[in-house]
Amino acid sequence: MSDAPVEGANAPDFDLPATGGGAKLSDYRGKPLILFFYPKDDTPGCTTEANEFTALVDEIEAAGGAVLGVSRDSLAKHEKFAAKHDLKVRLASDEDGRVCEAYHVWVEKKMYGKTYMGVERSTFLIDGDGRIAKAWRKVKPKGHAQAAFDALRDLTTV
Repeated sequence: MSDAPVEGANAPDFDLPATGGGAKLSDYRGKPLILFFYPKDDTPGCTTEANEFTALVDEIEAAGGAVLGVSRDSLAKHEKFAAKHDLKVRLASDEDGRVCEAYHVWVEKKMYGKTYMGVERSTFLIDGDGRIAKAWRKVKPKGHAQAAFDALRDLTTV
């Protein structure tokens, strides 16, 4: 994990299909981006997290920022997930896992004694210059969106 993205480092570039059109890191130059990685569409924790970011999206945008969720689900699954829960956050599809690997969120996980590979729920606050301002690993979904928004607001009022 020595080359995992750390605070102050350049954020790994990405160019992914997303709800509402493609999403590239360069699209967010000049404004902070909350980039959140989550394991799977329409699961309880992921739904909680996406709903909490949706509830704050207007405030995030009013503060000059943006938010983008990423999982390895297909764009079609993202569109169903967004429609079912009336999500206002954009969701990007990283089906081949290259972006998850670049951000070091594709990790070995354990559940019920079984080991498997999966997405570690993580969030990166990327500043307008494309640097990682803050990184959260092993995120608990409840209340995390507010913490990420507070950090974004602090970044934009400095």
